[in-house]
Amino acid sequence: MSDDHRLRVALAQMAPALGDRQRNLEAHRGWIGKAKATGAQLLVFPELSLTGYFLKDLVPEVAITRDGPEMQELASLSGDLDLVVGAVLEEPDHRYFNASVYLSRGELRHIHRKVYLPTYGMFDEQRYLASGDRFRSFPTGYGRAGILICEDIWHLSTAYILSLQGVDLIICPSASPGRGVSTDERLGTAESYALLCRTYAQFFTTFFLYCNRVGYEDGANFWGGSMIIGPNGDLIQQEEDADEALVTATLNLGDVRHERLSNPLLRDEKLELTINELRRVWHERTREPY
Repeated sequence: MSDDHRLRVALAQMAPALGDRQRNLEAHRGWIGKAKATGAQLLVFPELSLTGYFLKDLVPEVAITRDGPEMQELASLSGDLDLVVGAVLEEPDHRYFNASVYLSRGELRHIHRKVYLPTYGMFDEQRYLASGDRFRSFPTGYGRAGILICEDIWHLSTAYILSLQGVDLIICPSASPGRGVSTDERLGTAESYALLCRTYAQFFTTFFLYCNRVGYEDGANFWGGSMIIGPNGDLIQQEEDADEALVTATLNLGDVRHERLSNPLLRDEKLELTINELRRVWHERTREPY
C-alpha cells in the first residue's frame, strides 16, 4: 500500500426510531445517499442504528438474521461504499446479539457481537441479549479493521487484542447517553470518551472512528460527539453538537506506517510475556480458597 493511499470516511450521527426497523432502514438509505455525495468510501452508523437502543422486550421483534431479507437488502446498499450497520442479530439457536455488521461490495464481510453488555445504572443489556465471545480483525480494501461496540472500549484488553492483529483502523459504533457533568460544563461522558478514543489511537498507532447516536429515548439524551482520530492521537474531525450530522474526513492511510516507524510500540510489545503473565494471574485466581 502506498504511503499516500487515501480513504474518505463518513460517520452518520443519527437518531434512530425506537423499534421501527423499516423507518430506520429508510433513514439509512438517506444517509448513504448523503455519504456518496461527499465521495465517502466507508460509512459508519451508530450502535443499534436499525432498531434504537432501549429495546427491552422488543428485541425479538426487531431482530434480523445473517441470511434474512433485511441483511440482503443492506448488503445491496454496499455496492458503492462499505457500510457498518448496527442491528440485533438472531442466531440459528435463537440467541440475540447486539451486533455491528460490515458490508462491502454487496456482501456481508464481518460480524462483531458486543462482548461487554452493561448492567449498571440505566443499562440492562444482559437481561435481553447474549454476549459475544471474540475480538477479530478482518481485511478490507484499505487494510485491516476491527470493530468494538460502545462498552467494549471501556475494557482495555479489547483494543489491545485488535492491535496485536495489526489493525489499521478501529471502528466504534456507540449509543452513549449523557451522564455526569465535568468541571467545564461539558458532559462528563463526552470528555471521557474523547480521552479514551484518542489514547487508543495514539498508543496503538491506528485510526479510530467513534460514531455515537443522538436524540432522546426512554428519557435518556444521547450526546453525539462522533469523532475521527489519527494514529498519532490527534483529532481530525468531530461533531461537537448533539444534532444529526454527517461527519467526514479524508484519511491518509500512510500515516499508520509513519507513526509505527517513529513510535514502534507494537514492534516492541512482548506478547509471549503478556500471555505468560496472564496465565499466571489466572492460575493464582483459581487457586484462591475463598
